[in-house]
Amino acid sequence: MATRPVEIGPAGIVAARNIEHLRLARGLSQRQLAERCTVLGRPMTNTALSRTERARRRCDIDDLVAIATALGVSPGSLLPTLLGDLRG
Repeated sequence: MATRPVEIGPAGIVAARNIEHLRLARGLSQRQLAERCTVLGRPMTNTALSRTERARRRCDIDDLVAIATALGVSPGSLLPTLLGDLRG
């Protein structure tokens, strides 16, 4: 029996939007941010980052920590802060 991938939920969508927003605010391309993650020891391609930002790829905790570090923020700042953030 084939298994279906777990869908990205509301918190994942908020995190994806926050990653893109902060990346753009810092003037970074997806390639530049992916390269920063790779230098930090979490290999990432710009394609993987693009899919993460579009909520087409799940962002695991290791990716989240690397992306946050590369953006110069805490991992928690990429997550929803209030229940209202999850409602869209």
